[in-house]
Amino acid sequence: MKVLFTGIQPTGLLHIGNYFGAIRNWVDIQHDYTSYICIVDYHAITILYESEEMKKNIFEMALGLYACGIDIERTTLFIQSEVPGHAELTWIFNTVTPLGDLERMTQFKDKAKQNRANVNVGLLDYPVLQAADILVYKGEVVPVGEDQVQHIEFARDVARRFNVRYGNTFPECEALLTSTPRILGLDGDSKMSKSKGNYITLFESKEEIWRKVSIAKTDPARMRRSDAGTPEKCNIYSMHILVTPDKRLEEIATGCRTAGIGCIDCKRIFLDNLMKALDPIQERYKELSNQRERVREALDNNAAHCRKVAGETIIEVKRNMGLTPVWKI
Repeated sequence: MKVLFTGIQPTGLLHIGNYFGAIRNWVDIQHDYTSYICIVDYHAITILYESEEMKKNIFEMALGLYACGIDIERTTLFIQSEVPGHAELTWIFNTVTPLGDLERMTQFKDKAKQNRANVNVGLLDYPVLQAADILVYKGEVVPVGEDQVQHIEFARDVARRFNVRYGNTFPECEALLTSTPRILGLDGDSKMSKSKGNYITLFESKEEIWRKVSIAKTDPARMRRSDAGTPEKCNIYSMHILVTPDKRLEEIATGCRTAGIGCIDCKRIFLDNLMKALDPIQERYKELSNQRERVREALDNNAAHCRKVAGETIIEVKRNMGLTPVWKI
């Protein structure tokens, strides 16, 4: 099987944008590949954070991913900082990466604007670490959204440059685009995110979610119950697409266009369908919260496996570069 690699930052909050935009797809395809799923804490430290909160968030992310359906027995879920090969390969890749390529990366420009007080080298070098994450396992397939395609192209370029200079070592990985469209937040204006405060987490109660959904933005044309609307312009309708069966979805769309259904009724139907997806995840999360030693053991075993695989890659890389791979010749 081909090798799949993907990663997620330990933000501490898994929201429905994370789940429907990425994680659900990882769950569906995890057994079609040799899958590595990484909690990328090295990436997360490029912005300011609290140490104790980071420690908690890393483990909570692991719990959340297993609750969503990542296979604790068969899929290699691990923590990036527990595998030294990621950082070592990053330094090696730095030596074949032109500075201008990094300065042109869209994500660096965006993050530099958002973190003006902390524009560190890590922000600039982020794509090189991402390339190392993938290639230290000889990753071939990387499931991403459209906003990450530039980074996968960058990783391909890094692999190509290394191979040309030192011999064929790395595959040129390919982006596996998800079919889920960009998921907007409750404000209807921007992508769902923790920083925007426009999110629904996977582990909120039905009552907590309703408090958010009940005041969420909808089609601006529907000022009154009797106003007809355009479902394609409604933020809640875009979320319906994620959880509502097609036949019911058609009824909701028709009701919106004819004012046959009000926005509050539409939101209640969405909430009911959303909870059908979230209830099993929340139940699994509760079970795993009482099995923390099992989760920690799985992470430890996976990290040991990753250190072995990554170590073999590093030895091959050093040999190809003319470096001494171990402390004896």
